[in-house]
Formats: sequence, structure tokens, C-alpha cells
Amino acid sequence: MHDSNRAAAAPSWAGPSPAHPLVAWLTGYGQRLRQADRRHPWVLDLAVIAALFLLFCVPDLVPHDDGRGPGELQLAFNHLPTAGALALQAGLLLPLLWRRRAPLVALALTAVVFIVQWSLEVFLRADIALLVALYSVTLHGRLRHLPWACAGVVALLIPVAARVSRAVSFWEALFFLLTAVTAAVALGLAVRIRRAQLASLRDRARQLEIERDQRSRLAAATERTRMAREMHDIIGHNLSVIITLADGGAYAADVTPERSKEALQLVGDAGRQALGELRRMLGVLREKADAPELNPQPGIGDIEALCTRIRSAGPEIFLRSAGELDTLDRGVQLMAYRIVQEALTNALKHAGPHTRIDVLIAVEGPALRIRVHDTGLPEGATLLEPPTEEGHGIAGMRERAALYGGTVVAGFTSGGGWAVEAVLDLTPVPAAPGGAL
Repeated sequence: MHDSNRAAAAPSWAGPSPAHPLVAWLTGYGQRLRQADRRHPWVLDLAVIAALFLLFCVPDLVPHDDGRGPGELQLAFNHLPTAGALALQAGLLLPLLWRRRAPLVALALTAVVFIVQWSLEVFLRADIALLVALYSVTLHGRLRHLPWACAGVVALLIPVAARVSRAVSFWEALFFLLTAVTAAVALGLAVRIRRAQLASLRDRARQLEIERDQRSRLAAATERTRMAREMHDIIGHNLSVIITLADGGAYAADVTPERSKEALQLVGDAGRQALGELRRMLGVLREKADAPELNPQPGIGDIEALCTRIRSAGPEIFLRSAGELDTLDRGVQLMAYRIVQEALTNALKHAGPHTRIDVLIAVEGPALRIRVHDTGLPEGATLLEPPTEEGHGIAGMRERAALYGGTVVAGFTSGGGWAVEAVLDLTPVPAAPGGAL
């Protein structure tokens, strides 16, 4: 159905949409009124009393003669002078000043004046204050006090129904009075429930905002960790190669100058590669208009080129592989590449350029095993950065392996040197029931 047809089919009794100007104005006015009431709570209470006085007290104070003579209801009650009527009206209305702060006390004071008034057999329209006080007890008081308040008000109204039975039927008068009591209580409960629902919605909205902020901070922290790990892998690896080549070039400058030139060329190649990877990684953080140049992530097939770059810095590297590595998931291949890259970087940094490194990558059943072992420093050699039990690189390898249910173990070996062994789980993640992603 077209939109125009749906609009024509809409029922005529449908209320205005939330975007209607009248609804928006009423909502804004209600909010301003609540804010003003929070700043000056007595103003609203005085306004309620003033409205009740104008509507229900003034007609009893102004004499009127419609030419039809007194009715039966008027003849059934006594008439007080203006001062006496004002005193009773004030006694009925003034306790309403405390209807929100002490609703039960306000009802009790109004009930006392109500009893005095009817003991004098005086009829006043200001008796509506009793229903307003009962409504306030329902809305602002404790619910456990409500049954007693209702029972007390009904007990006060039964004699009133009997008193007006001279003009109307007792049962009709009692039905009317009990209906008024029921209406006051029902209105108070409806407003109270509505306020509780709104308060619950506001609390829920605040909780959702807190959860949203927490998720945003968690996502930002996770992204920072990922970026730090990538920066460590890229920059740390290439800088280690550059530093080793620079040290070797400086030594070769006095012995074999041609080797120094070769070392400088390798430094330049390593620096350009690091700069290119860094630009590609940071390019995804820019705006889409920048259109960063993106290349495929490295995999197991790129480990041979990685070993070649490390060999240019001096170490002997022997790479062995087993199993169908090319068919592995790209994510697993990236994890394997990064783990080997970090292990080779650590070996170059801590064991020096004259070490021997054995790299093994093999598929063993449902697992991918990676082992990188170096022979350590040559006898009598020292480095400024000896290997430690824990570091950022090892922590990063463990985080990567954990993404695939794997583990990483690193430490000294009995025959000397340092070994890093990682095991990645290749078992596919079972699909959700019903094919849901």
C-alpha cells in the first residue's frame, strides 16, 4: 500500500504524533513547570489552594438570589456568617500546603475541620479539600497508609449521606460520595504509577548511557591495544634490523668499506619498508576522502621474505615447514607471521647478529605449531638488552594466540639460547543454531 493510502486509512480517532507541535509544546511546558516547582515548591501548593478557593469557596461567600426561593437542600443546613464560613474554609484548605510533604497530616487536619463543620450542620463546597487530601495521600504518601485513609474518609462521608437524605436518597448520596472517593484514589494511583514508570525509564536510559560509554571506552582501549601491538610488530622489528645493520656497517667501514655500503643500502630498504607499512596502517585512521593505500596482510607465504631480511642483518636462519599451510585461514596465517616476526626480532635483539635461528611451522592435526629457537650469544659476547622472562613482545604473541584458542611458551632452553613455541587451534568455530551469524 502506498503511503498516501495508508494515511487515508488511518483512523480518525488516532491521537497526534509525538512530533506534533501541540505535544511538543505541552511537553516543554510540563518540563518547565516541574523545574520551577523544584526551585519553588510552595508556589504550586499556594496556586492549588488559590484555585480551590476561587472555584469552591467564593460561591459560598457571595449571596445570590435567583428568585426561586430556598431549595430543600439549603433548608436542611445552617447558614454561618461570612467570618465563620471563611474560618471553616481556611481550616479545610490551608492544610493542603503540606499535602506533598506530609500528606497524612494534611488529611488528618482537613478531616478534623470537616468533622467540626458537619457537627455544625453547615454545607460548604470547600469540602472538596477532603478528596484532594486523599488524592495526595495516594500519590505522595506510603501505600500501607492508604487503606486506613480510605476507611477514615468513607467513615466521615456515611453520616454526610445520611444528613443529605432529607433532599436526596441516602443510597444515591452514598453512591455519589463513594464514587468521588474512588475517583480520587484511582487518579492518585494512576499518576503515581505513571511517575514510577517514567522514573524507571529515566533510570534505564541513564544505565544505557553508562553502558554505552563503557562499551565505547572498552572498544577504544581494545583498539589502542591492537594499534600498539601492530606498531610494536612493525616498528620494533624493522628498527631492530636497522640498528643491527647500522652497527655492522659502522664496524665494516674501517675493515671492508664495500660491506659498509651494502649495509647502508639494506638499512635504507628496511627503513622504506617500515615507513610503507606504517603509512598503510595509519592510513585507515584518516578520513575516507584520503583513500589510504591498502595491501593484503602478510601470511605464511611471506615468512621466507621475512627470514631473508633478517639474514641480511647477520643471523643464520633455517626455515622448515610441514603440512598444507597455504590452505589455512588468512587470520591464522597473519597470526603465524606476526608471531614468527616478533620471535625473530627478539632473537636478533637479544642474541645478536651471529646467532643461529631455527624456525619450524607445521600443521599437526587440528593445531598449527610454531617454534623459533636461537642458539644464543656467542661465547664471550654481551648485549645491552639481555632477554627477560616477560616483555611486550611476548605478551603480544600470547594475545594473538589467545584469539585462536592457542598458547605461547617462551624461555631459555637446556642447550642454551632462547625458544618461543606457539600452538594455534585450527578447529573451526561451530555455527550458531539456525544458521545465525
